Amino acid sequence: MVEVADHGRDRALQGEREYGADVMQLLYIANRYERKPDLVQWLADGEILVSDRYLASSVAYGAALGLDAAWLTELQKFLPQPDLTILLDIAPETAVRRKSVDRDRYERDLSLQARVRQAYHRLAEQPSWLRLDGEQSKDDIAEAVFNAVAERLSPR
Repeated sequence: MVEVADHGRDRALQGEREYGADVMQLLYIANRYERKPDLVQWLADGEILVSDRYLASSVAYGAALGLDAAWLTELQKFLPQPDLTILLDIAPETAVRRKSVDRDRYERDLSLQARVRQAYHRLAEQPSWLRLDGEQSKDDIAEAVFNAVAERLSPR
């Protein structure tokens, strides 16, 4: 079932298939639940997991598309929760300059990206979030991320 969901999601992102915003977010969330046993095991083994887009992604994109953020959060409450979420905050125009080819339908919609950014800003007010200036150089961003994670991992 998930292979079909992933294929459908990927086709929708390329503009080859139309799904409503709710179906798209449910496909992403289903994929996370598919990987839940792996995530739980890795965490139990003491691994540090880094994910590019996780729970907050569904909330931010869904809210930007008119879905209820609380509903999207509730759907994901049984997934492993992040200890730290880092928002690399960049303007949609910067994203276009950095990735000018192979952009999916969400990435091509600058109006949507602006709404997603605002949704992420609201989410980043939570204490488990760190908002970094993503307009910096890659090296500066990497150093800031490394330092933030190291600080969270150091005994207090």
